[in-house]
Amino acid sequence: MVNIVTQISKYIIIILMAAYTFSCFSIFTRNYEDEEHRVLIRQNVLMFLLQFAAFGVMYLSTEDIRILFIYAALAVTLLAVILLYNLIYPNVSRLVVNNMCMLINAGMIMITRLSYDNASPYGSAVRQLVFVVLGIIFGLTVPVIIRKLKFLENWTYIYAGVGGAALLVVAVFAVSSGGAKLSFDLGPVSIQPSEFVKILFVFFVASSLKKSTEFKNVVVTTAIAAAHVLILVLSTDLGAALIFFIVYLIMLYVATRQPLYALAGIGAGVLASIAGYQLFSHIKVRVQAWQDPFATYSGGGYQLAQSLFAIGTGSWFGTGLFLGQPDTIPVAETDFIFSAITEEMGVIYALCLILICVSCYVMFLNIAMELRDPFYKLVALGLGTCYIFQVFLQIGGVTKFIPSTGVTLPLVSYGGSSMLSTMIMFGIIQGLYIIREDEEEQIERKKERELRDEPRKTNRRNTAKTGPRFEEVPKQRTRKKQRVR
Repeated sequence: MVNIVTQISKYIIIILMAAYTFSCFSIFTRNYEDEEHRVLIRQNVLMFLLQFAAFGVMYLSTEDIRILFIYAALAVTLLAVILLYNLIYPNVSRLVVNNMCMLINAGMIMITRLSYDNASPYGSAVRQLVFVVLGIIFGLTVPVIIRKLKFLENWTYIYAGVGGAALLVVAVFAVSSGGAKLSFDLGPVSIQPSEFVKILFVFFVASSLKKSTEFKNVVVTTAIAAAHVLILVLSTDLGAALIFFIVYLIMLYVATRQPLYALAGIGAGVLASIAGYQLFSHIKVRVQAWQDPFATYSGGGYQLAQSLFAIGTGSWFGTGLFLGQPDTIPVAETDFIFSAITEEMGVIYALCLILICVSCYVMFLNIAMELRDPFYKLVALGLGTCYIFQVFLQIGGVTKFIPSTGVTLPLVSYGGSSMLSTMIMFGIIQGLYIIREDEEEQIERKKERELRDEPRKTNRRNTAKTGPRFEEVPKQRTRKKQRVR
């Protein structure tokens, strides 16, 4: 009976996920705010129904009461996120909030399922829930900081100094794990500084390029950015190094509009990749595993081979929760969580997850294009690129599209540093969205003053010519929605 319920539930979950994903893009076609509001409410309903179905099936499969406690805690947490963002920040982007909650929801479902097979059941799920709560605190605090602090663009070399020092400390003192120096262990908690430094890096580049895009300043900025990347390469944190490199290249091109800089950067990246392959055996192992994971199955290809087995087993509709074997994938909760999701939830569900990430990126670009301050514009672009490129590296690595880089899937994979840094990034984006709303309100007020003043000026001109004359101030029509929330 449980197997039948599980098989039926997987189709229900896919339908709910597909409906939610469709609404992420259909909202861009809505012309009025009340229509958009209904779509956003519908997204919340779909998300909580999906959550209920997934956790209900997991409880029926295990009959473990702890799953219900995790479900209740997660439901309350996500509901609190939605309500608090709307109460504290009325002008918040609700689409970004909904997508953030849906990605957290998808991650918590799979982490809870994987935790059942661990030595300490549900320990990872509980810790991840704690990280989510901490991330929410940061996410709710950051927007007001971004809005109030007007001097963030002046801290150019503070961002560079703090970020570079943090990476250097990791490169020198951190213990190597899996061939790379990534994090420090502080008791039960592991901290990965590069997750937070990438935010400082974006702020440094935006601040520096806002001051000047002349050749001399570009050279200095490039040298400091290259130092960040070089430290990460020496730590063999190749995923983070690639993210820093791509983010800088895109921000530099957008700020300067010089194709020569982009071509020079690509050329330097190719040469650096060749040099890294020759110098680091860690890179050679990953490239060989990418070329033929089954030929190196007993060595470096084992992880990728298991990932491909899982994705193939899941096919379009998945095996159903607790009917697959995602626990056989190494580090399934972190580096290969997308494979675990695909095995039990299906390729359709996984594709919807990708499209939700793309929807977030579209909103980030929308905010970046409409901001008027070059510093804020570059920050939004840099953080958006950082987010979507990390998604690309993670999913591309586990599907054998590119060599695996060992990065996490933001908001979905298990990990405190990844969760906190991504929530801070989303909080910064929300702060920039509010700044954009403030700019629009100032423009609207200016237009209203001009409309009020225009009849007075006309009356004065008419009075001077023909005597007193009264004109009615034109009423404003109900306006259509001007942007997606």
